[in-house]
Amino acid sequence: MWWQKKLKPIALGLSLLALFLWFEITDVEELANVRQRLELLAYDVRLRLTMDTDVKQDKRITIVDIDEKSLREEGRWPWSRSKMASLLENLHKAGAVVIAIDVIFSEAERNEARQIFEQLRPELSAETGLLTRLEQRLDEFDSDQRFARSLHDKDVVLGYIFHRESIEPVGLLPRPLQLDNKKQILNTTMLSMGSYTANLPVLQKAARYAGFFSIGTDPDGIIRRVPLVIRYKNEIYPSLALETVRLFQLVDKVQIFTERIGSAENITGISLLPGQIIRTDGEGRAIIPFRGPFKSFPYISATDVLNNNYAPGTFENTIVLVGTTAEGLFDLRAVPMQSVYPGVEVHANLIAGMLDNRFPVEPPWARGANFILMLFSGIVVVMVLPMISPLLQIVVTLLISICLLSFNVWLWTVQGYVVAVAIPLLMIFTLAMANLGYGFLFEAKARRFLKHMFGQYVPPELVEVMSDNPSGYGFEGDTREMSVLFADIVGFTTLSEQLSAAEVKRFLNRFFTPMTAVIFKHRGTIDKYVGDMVMAFWGAPLTDPEHALHAVDAALNMITTTEKLKLEFAREGLPNIDICVGINTGMMNVGDMGSEYRRAYTVLGDAVNLASRLEASSRYYGVSLVIGQNTYQAIKGRYLCRTLDLVKVKGKQEPVWVYEPICPLERADTASREEVEAIDAMLECYRSQQWNEALAHIDALITRHGECKLYHIYRDRITFLENNPPGQDWDGSFERRSK
Repeated sequence: MWWQKKLKPIALGLSLLALFLWFEITDVEELANVRQRLELLAYDVRLRLTMDTDVKQDKRITIVDIDEKSLREEGRWPWSRSKMASLLENLHKAGAVVIAIDVIFSEAERNEARQIFEQLRPELSAETGLLTRLEQRLDEFDSDQRFARSLHDKDVVLGYIFHRESIEPVGLLPRPLQLDNKKQILNTTMLSMGSYTANLPVLQKAARYAGFFSIGTDPDGIIRRVPLVIRYKNEIYPSLALETVRLFQLVDKVQIFTERIGSAENITGISLLPGQIIRTDGEGRAIIPFRGPFKSFPYISATDVLNNNYAPGTFENTIVLVGTTAEGLFDLRAVPMQSVYPGVEVHANLIAGMLDNRFPVEPPWARGANFILMLFSGIVVVMVLPMISPLLQIVVTLLISICLLSFNVWLWTVQGYVVAVAIPLLMIFTLAMANLGYGFLFEAKARRFLKHMFGQYVPPELVEVMSDNPSGYGFEGDTREMSVLFADIVGFTTLSEQLSAAEVKRFLNRFFTPMTAVIFKHRGTIDKYVGDMVMAFWGAPLTDPEHALHAVDAALNMITTTEKLKLEFAREGLPNIDICVGINTGMMNVGDMGSEYRRAYTVLGDAVNLASRLEASSRYYGVSLVIGQNTYQAIKGRYLCRTLDLVKVKGKQEPVWVYEPICPLERADTASREEVEAIDAMLECYRSQQWNEALAHIDALITRHGECKLYHIYRDRITFLENNPPGQDWDGSFERRSK
């Protein structure tokens, strides 16, 4: 059965499907890393394809950029804390609501006035009052103190970083988050750090607010998600972006939601305002909601702020982020959209996402849904692809892939869900390639088998046609209506006596080669060569509805080709040749027949035997081609045929009509048509035992169309039958005793 041939590709597909499902859920570190890398790559591609590159700048958040221009005009970094104080004061005067600083001030700035004072102290030791007054005024020249004073009355969020290593901490941490469910949160899988580098105590105490700007990367070094909260020594601290938005929205407390998954407590989200939840992973990390490429937010050079060189209203009611894009200050990061992206704009995207309550999220059900999606789509692919052609396999694979991608993009753009897509697509592609590969190998093997099996019997173009459906052909026996041809050389025994054995071999090769070419040209199948005889048939292995017509076409072409060979042989002094051809159509058995020692693809049956008798009859009638009545009925209306006889051949009880095809009907001239009609009239008189009338027709045929062996055969028969009347029940047939 045909479906049994599909079991192997289906079994292969199911094995690959099981392998991919295991790959999707396995926790083997090396494989999990490969899976993660593939999904991260797919995430980046999806983000770039769906991102609006012409997005309008979000003017709620402005970035004050310590850029190359600022360093060129204000001097190299670090700047004096006094200059930073002036920057904050100008921003505050310009209407900035909250100012977040993506820079750490962990080391005290040198007070040059105090250094000079200490150098002059010995010389002014006698002036006690002057020394006291000078010492009292030294703080006026302390830039850290001035910076602290500028922080005191403003909503400024300082930045700091955490370290995974347990090293000596630097600076002062801000006050941690005040949480109602702190104990429960501390039992979660959130990120835990070993140390920190924070701001000077004098600055942190003055600012009161701070948030970490530690940005971790994925295994490939690209930033896609950042922690919003981090644990340090049983306390929980907010990120720079989270603290900035909390201050901007005048929120006193942050809520952190958790959920027990398996045996572990996981963070699921963070809320600042009722009804708004920032979805995170179990470690408290949020996927960065990138608005667009670099400069999706307004950028103002820091030197322009220091010199009040900006449009009025630029900072009115905005959140200001102070950061840097200067290459030497090392705050350029790799993100999915581009390899160089300012870290300060990462925080800007996070803040914008919190304000809009717009965060992509990888839902907790994502892996389970992905597993089910892979299972069902995989089963569809495994069961459907083996049943269809390679072209349809490609089309179906593309359609399933497009549907899967469209669904994934819809989840991403409309619902904000991040669901895996790389592994399902890879699975579908692999299953498709496995089916195509298996089909290719199977078809190639089948083609080689067909070529080996039928190449010696049928023309190459038919082998190619058969190769399109190799499973439809084989050596198995079959019974069908076909046409068979026998052809051999007239007088070959006498001819072979004139030549040596080697010359006979070369002679036959020169004869059979063009004869075979003619048979192949007309879609015939070579059965065998026996001495000077060639046997061929039409209708197998490739079904041919016009097998009789093609057989007759081939026979007439063989006769024409023999005439050309006669001229070549005559020029070379070789014996003259003629051929006799017999064709019959009927039911035959075709297949691989023989013994375990030798087999052949051949045809058997009464119809085949009759064709052999017809070929032998051609010598008797003096014609080159004789066909049976079934062949005649098949080509009637396509060929002009001359009726030869109603004859009982040796081995057959029932008489059969035999005919001689003359030429295609459209090429028949008037004389040929008239001769055929006259012969039919003569035979009508002959069968009705009107001997004189039949003889008169024969005389007329000889007069008009010349001598012909057939006419003399009938003249001799009539003479015999006049002397030996056949009786009233005679059917007009003639019984031949010889082959």
